[in-house]
Amino acid sequence: MSRTDHEQPQAFLPGTANPLVRLVALRRIEVLTQAVVLVLAVAWLKIPLEVVPMAAVIALLAAVNLRTQWRLERGGPVSEREVFLHLAIDVGALGVLLYFAGGSANPFVSLFLLPPMLAAAMLPARHAWAMAGLTLAVYTFLVFWKLPLPPPQGDLAQFDALLARATGDATEHAGHGSGFALHVLGMWLNFAISVVVVAFFLTRMAAALKDRERELAGAREAVLRDEQILSLGTLAAGAAHQLGTPLGTMAVVIREIELNHRDNPELTEDLQLLRAQVDRCKQTISQLLASTDHSRDESLRPMALDAYLHRLLDEWQLIRPHALLGVALQGEQPAPSIVADSTLAQAILNLLDNAADANGASGEALSFAACWTRESCRIEILDRGPGLAAEARRRLGEAFFTTKTDHATDQPPRTAGIGIGLFLSNATLERFGGKVELFNRDDPRGGACTRVTLPLTRLKARTHDGNA
Repeated sequence: MSRTDHEQPQAFLPGTANPLVRLVALRRIEVLTQAVVLVLAVAWLKIPLEVVPMAAVIALLAAVNLRTQWRLERGGPVSEREVFLHLAIDVGALGVLLYFAGGSANPFVSLFLLPPMLAAAMLPARHAWAMAGLTLAVYTFLVFWKLPLPPPQGDLAQFDALLARATGDATEHAGHGSGFALHVLGMWLNFAISVVVVAFFLTRMAAALKDRERELAGAREAVLRDEQILSLGTLAAGAAHQLGTPLGTMAVVIREIELNHRDNPELTEDLQLLRAQVDRCKQTISQLLASTDHSRDESLRPMALDAYLHRLLDEWQLIRPHALLGVALQGEQPAPSIVADSTLAQAILNLLDNAADANGASGEALSFAACWTRESCRIEILDRGPGLAAEARRRLGEAFFTTKTDHATDQPPRTAGIGIGLFLSNATLERFGGKVELFNRDDPRGGACTRVTLPLTRLKARTHDGNA
């Protein structure tokens, strides 16, 4: 069932799938790690860092995290922009800490890779690339502007010399100071390449995963719908087998009553109508029992689309002789030739029945309008019923959901629907590549419109040379 919905801004609902919940958990680890590293650097390695501003940044980050936790507990949707802003805060805090600790020469500078990775995994591509640009800009700033990282004064002061002696690379380490600028430039280039690669591949991966999730969700819905249709088919076959005998009995009784009341023209007319209805029921049951798993009966003869629709409407008028129907058919002539099985006809008949039931005792004729090209056909069925309520619009197309109720009208009483006509019609039309749309008419007098869009690709008759 196709519905027309307004586009809403992307937002994450509260719960475990909320990216902001993950960010809060990661930031707890981040704040704790930064505090521990700062304490170890000052107390153990004796590195003379700017403790006050660095501790203030860590405390501010902790306060932001507490505020965010309180915001999540209050509930409400979380936007993509909000998640991006929190990642930007983390980048800014890390940039300030590294500014006071050697800038791009600090070994923790590679932590700038984490925000682009998180953005690529949780946010759309535009946010991931924006985060990649932000981290690259902060990294570049730290290459040129930073406070130098003082050497360690504790046990780690002789680590470089010990490593050089252990590896036998004392000469290279001795000359490392003269090439340190090249080393820093190489680190910057490595980071630039890494952040671009991460942003590119993770965004592609995240998009592919989202597409796969949508496909799996669609497949699950299709499987559920097929299971419902299979169960309905099984029940219908059993019901058809059981109804054969009562209908045969009714036909015999009606015939006997006709013979006994030939002198009553009014009763005879009603009996003829009743007998036609019984014959129609028997014909439908016979077709149901004779149906196969083939989507198309190849023995059916090709028929022009306009002739097919006229025959379909004539058949419906036999079923609903009291219903008023206005017909308007227009399209390219000669009309395309199609071959369609009985399921397509039944789908359109179901939609006509629903519209006629909704039309009720309005007194205005039901409108059936069809227009076509060589490639597609569009059908609109217009009624003057009460229209569709919000709940009905949301649930239309579900199995066993119906808006039909028993109302006292001037028309013959009808039983409330069981909610499978629209469901089966939609499933059948989707099998042919079509769709059904139901919406209220833009008319002060009210009513609803049932629109069927049907591609003719699978219905076109084939010529002897194999062409449509």
